[in-house]
Amino acid sequence: METDNLLEACKKAILEHVEPALQMDGGKIEVAGLDGKILQVRLLGTCGSCPSAVRAVLFGIEEELRKHLPEIDFVEAIP
Repeated sequence: METDNLLEACKKAILEHVEPALQMDGGKIEVAGLDGKILQVRLLGTCGSCPSAVRAVLFGIEEELRKHLPEIDFVEAIP
């Protein structure tokens, strides 16, 4: 998949499959970009302010994204 198309597919998958669950806990996610097959995101709200939860949240996001976009290798939280 072309980079621009993959980025748009990531944004759509995040919006439909990830963000609703994060919002239930007061969190929010922003897609910052794509570096090869690494999706870069910013965790905001309660998700971004809880250092111990960041890795668990990222793992869950990666797991959900791979169901829809197996070409994504990794999800990285950036400031």
